[in-house]
Amino acid sequence: MYKKLLASVREYKKESIEAPFYVSLEVVMECLIPFIVARLVNNIRAGCELRALLFDGALLIIMAFMSLLFGIFAGNACSTASCGFAKNLRSDLFRAIQKFSFANIDKFSTASLVTRLTADVSDVQQAYMMIVRTAIRGPLMLIFAFVMAFIMGGRIALVFMFTVPFLGLGIFFISRWAMPEFRKLFKKYDALNNSIQENIHAMRVVKAFVREDYEKEKFSRSAGDLCSDFTRAEKILALNTPMMHFCIDVVMIFILYYGTYKIVTTRGLDLNIGQIASLITYGMQILGSLMRFSMVFVMITLARESAARIVEVLDEVPEITSPVNGLKEVADGSITFQNVSFKYHSNKNFALSNINLKIDSGSTIGIIGGTGSSKSTLVQLIPRLYDPSEGVIKVGGQDVREYNLDSLRNSVAVVLQKNELFSGTIRENLLWGDESASDSRIQEVCKIACADEFIERLPEKYNTRIEQNGRNLSGGQKQRLCIARALLKSPKILILDDSTSAVDTHTDALIRDSLRKYMPDVTKIIIAQRISSVQDADKIILLEGGEVKAAGTHDELLKSDKIYHEIYLSQNNQEI
Repeated sequence: MYKKLLASVREYKKESIEAPFYVSLEVVMECLIPFIVARLVNNIRAGCELRALLFDGALLIIMAFMSLLFGIFAGNACSTASCGFAKNLRSDLFRAIQKFSFANIDKFSTASLVTRLTADVSDVQQAYMMIVRTAIRGPLMLIFAFVMAFIMGGRIALVFMFTVPFLGLGIFFISRWAMPEFRKLFKKYDALNNSIQENIHAMRVVKAFVREDYEKEKFSRSAGDLCSDFTRAEKILALNTPMMHFCIDVVMIFILYYGTYKIVTTRGLDLNIGQIASLITYGMQILGSLMRFSMVFVMITLARESAARIVEVLDEVPEITSPVNGLKEVADGSITFQNVSFKYHSNKNFALSNINLKIDSGSTIGIIGGTGSSKSTLVQLIPRLYDPSEGVIKVGGQDVREYNLDSLRNSVAVVLQKNELFSGTIRENLLWGDESASDSRIQEVCKIACADEFIERLPEKYNTRIEQNGRNLSGGQKQRLCIARALLKSPKILILDDSTSAVDTHTDALIRDSLRKYMPDVTKIIIAQRISSVQDADKIILLEGGEVKAAGTHDELLKSDKIYHEIYLSQNNQEI
């Protein structure tokens, strides 16, 4: 896990090494300062000349300045290294997610992925910052301060040999006690983020049903539950402070009592005032370093859970990958399903069963069926958004698994059932289909998709800005823009997954006529609820329960299939 995370340090290795180096120098300066102070106190007590005092004073100022300078260098290097590491880690996570197939994405909730990209990366960043600075400083300070304490105080420094293990064990057990409480927080963070995301996304529904109070109460419960768990964990960690103060007080009392006793009884021969002053300082440094080390231990232990969640995403193997030396040319838009069955990982039952279809290049295919008949699942197998559990799918006469993924998907344009537009102008959204498309080409595809009529009425036309998720457009306008965007790819296969459901029947007919007229060589697969949207197709496929129940032209199905006939009569009666 740590090796996987450290791979994200990359160009910040230099700063990651510089920070501990400067910290080491800073610690050396801080540990030498009490030694010089002790010498200065003793010289003052002995009545030394002013020159000696000025020399020690100047030396202290220089050492303090150097400690400050090394601290600044360490802080700068540490900040650069930790922030750069977090930037790379977020980038690596985002790239990993971009490689996921739909099956991989199904394993993680959106809220969980957002938490991992934000809160979890921040936890790991804080831990890394502590590792390259505080985690180095603590042990070094502990070692140097111990050595200097024995040099200055001799046997009196043995008091640290008793307090340090006591404090260390206390910190260890407190941390072990607190960690399970912290681990509970992650799933609750995911749940809280999911609640926020769901509420914001469905804000219009919330307001339409006047459910603001209900949503507030639901959020307050989640936030309160999270607060309660966090408070419980923080209360356990708060025991560190009184335990630390207890140890400091015990050490100070012992040093002052025993040190004063030694000074009085030996008249300063075994121990002097300067040594007592330096021992107190070193004692504070030793116990302070342990306190910092305890916080580092807690942060690293907490961050380990975040790191495990991050690495879980980084280690996720995309289920769909491009083959080595995959085919880069799709010959034509012909499609063949041979004994194809498919089921989602979370389901035991097959969503599609034993599908056998042959679709000629350039033909128009209509797919209809009830809700849950797996119409969308069927077409998502063509561009390898999913791979079939059984059987073979061929495009252009070749198994889709033999194609380079980019080449296959560039030849198959899919307008999904859920229309997605991005913040930006209409032109910027359309250019997703072809970054190099000219204005005339953009206008051409918008005309085919019947999107030009409303675009030309907008004040800024193609430079009109689209709000997040296309909130300032109607459902039919978004659908037409998504169709135009797909057409810009100049695909060999065009899949419209219920993509004209929000447009009126007249516009729907105009779009189909335009596709037939301007794109005769493109294979067109149209999923629709209305038979009127597919009745002119070369072949209509009726799906039921994930199986092909009937296939044929409109007239053939009217005569031969009872279900199709009933649907047709029902829809025409509704229209009449």
